[in-house]
Amino acid sequence: MSFFSKMSGGKQSPPMVSLSEITWSWIGAFLGITPLAFLNYNLFQGHDPVFIIGSFGASAVLIYGAVKSPLAQPRNLVGGHMVSAVIGVIAYKLFYPFPWFASAIAVATAIAVMHATKTLHPPGGATALIAVIGSEKIHDLGFLYVFVPVGAGAMIMLIVALVVNNIAKSRRYPEFWF
Repeated sequence: MSFFSKMSGGKQSPPMVSLSEITWSWIGAFLGITPLAFLNYNLFQGHDPVFIIGSFGASAVLIYGAVKSPLAQPRNLVGGHMVSAVIGVIAYKLFYPFPWFASAIAVATAIAVMHATKTLHPPGGATALIAVIGSEKIHDLGFLYVFVPVGAGAMIMLIVALVVNNIAKSRRYPEFWF
């Protein structure tokens, strides 16, 4: 198979999901992001800890919208974010004078380590990148970033996913823990 023929795709797009699935995905995402946004804008406003980061939006897509995906399971959600946060903080601390390099090393290393630890969660790449390109509020957190907002936020979203994804008879979460 030639290089360019690999890019033609070989399958049709997946079928449309049911209205029920769309509704439960919406409810889960709303209820999962609400406590993080509330904490961020009401309890921590004006303080260094920020409680909501962009990669949580991508996690919401997976854990509420693609609940059967291996990438959406608890080990991947929590482990992927936390491993990536550690790597992002280290990359920033070591290479902050060269943000282009720190960004690339953070994301690439996060992917490699998530693969090696069986915690691959695509939003983890963004979590690592945010540690490098984030505001001074993020940088000032140092390794606290791993626990607040990343660890605490991932755990709150997981708790909501466990409740919401198991209310509907047609859904089950998680597929596996470890």
